[in-house]
Amino acid sequence: MPETVVRAVSLDRAYGVGDAQVRAVHDATFSVDAGDTVALLGPSGSGKSTLLHLIAGLDEPTAGSIEWPALGGRWDLRPGPVGIAFQGPSLLPPLTVVENVALPMVLAGADEDDATAAARDLLDVFEVDAIADRLPEELSGGQSERVGIARAFSGSPRLVLADEPTGQQDRSTGGRLLEAIVTVAVLGGAALIVATHDAAVAERLTARWVMRDGTLGTEELACSS
Repeated sequence: MPETVVRAVSLDRAYGVGDAQVRAVHDATFSVDAGDTVALLGPSGSGKSTLLHLIAGLDEPTAGSIEWPALGGRWDLRPGPVGIAFQGPSLLPPLTVVENVALPMVLAGADEDDATAAARDLLDVFEVDAIADRLPEELSGGQSERVGIARAFSGSPRLVLADEPTGQQDRSTGGRLLEAIVTVAVLGGAALIVATHDAAVAERLTARWVMRDGTLGTEELACSS
């Protein structure tokens, strides 16, 4: 049986109090196993990013429970077991591209030369090896996005979370990027959760979750692999 990497029961996240309270995530129950690929769909403001932050252990629920059976406790998730590709800028400005991608491995105790070599391999997979020695300020939005995805896979994580990972790519580049994301995740045996507005992205994954006003619905799909 596949290992369960994250499991939640009646998960809530609310902000504010009283009449001003907003329930960004409401009563979400789900389970994700190693090897699963999940599309998280929903309009802006529906709670997708909040749910990803809860799954990543970056935020705490206000009710319900979440655990990572195959990964350990919340404080064991990074660096290593969980990789995150954020929506928007996330690279560290003083570090070069290759240093940004190598950093999670170095923080996890890898030899710096080994981490750099592995980072260059990831940059090649995501078609940004030619800019390995540039600083983040020298990159386009699309290049920064691909570097962020390469960093999310740094250190062979067991769970990868990506928030709109193809949002700054043209259709052709986005298609190749998505194929690379899915291929690296599947070959590594990692679970993959992708928040997206793009139906083409959702169709490439094997399960579909839909967020509406903070409420999560799930639908198993027979998608192509």
